[in-house]
Amino acid sequence: MQRFILFIVVLLCVSSCITNKQTQYLQKDDVNKKNLKKDTVLREYDLTLFDYKIQTNDLLYIRFSSLTEKEFDFFSMTTQQAGMNFGQGGAGALMIGELVDPEGKVPFPVVGKVVVAGLTVFEIQDKLQSLADQYLEAPIVKVRLLNYRVTVLGEVNGEQTVVLPNNRVSFLEAIGLAGGLGEFADRSNIKVIRQKGDKTEVFYVDLLNEDFLESDHYYVTQNDVIVVPPLKQKPFRNYFGQNLALVASTLTLLLLAFNLTK
Repeated sequence: MQRFILFIVVLLCVSSCITNKQTQYLQKDDVNKKNLKKDTVLREYDLTLFDYKIQTNDLLYIRFSSLTEKEFDFFSMTTQQAGMNFGQGGAGALMIGELVDPEGKVPFPVVGKVVVAGLTVFEIQDKLQSLADQYLEAPIVKVRLLNYRVTVLGEVNGEQTVVLPNNRVSFLEAIGLAGGLGEFADRSNIKVIRQKGDKTEVFYVDLLNEDFLESDHYYVTQNDVIVVPPLKQKPFRNYFGQNLALVASTLTLLLLAFNLTK
């Protein structure tokens, strides 16, 4: 009986343990190994270049500047007004952007609506530059995506929506910007919900495997929702672990009662 109770206690404790293989990112047969070569390139990966293509409802910051006199520069009139609104706070920040309509277009004075959906920020910049060259003297066009963000939920150090600093951010960078994953996060089974045109895609990524560096999903995309599930050890650690003293006392009492009845 004593051995049985001891076995149960040990089994419960072992089952609650979280190993390095469950927490260490991007493993490749070298986790927990000693005497690894230092200052030496062990492996190389070819990263797929990624440039986000604008979709409907994206918010673009578009600015024109030129040597054309202000009264004749119909492009910069709107951007100057937007700049004034931008300095007024959060509501102004929304006013500075041009919202891509359901047809994938953005309206401009004189030239009308210009198709931008399906193009990268740099392609849009070149397209608008060609238009501005027809009307303005020595124009310069700048285009930025304002609402490039991802939402991180689940076993993380603070669920939140993160606005990303540029259009090429990896999953690890995005999670780091969100504060990192929690102790009980299942890094091998992270769910991603991605909007792509008029469809929603769902897939899973494994951040424990170094082969993820070659994945087509290595980079996050605008408006991704990342859902991090818990490890199976979480319920045990949260509930049984907190009451371990009570469990130990109960087992001790049962063991004492068993010995007294012998």
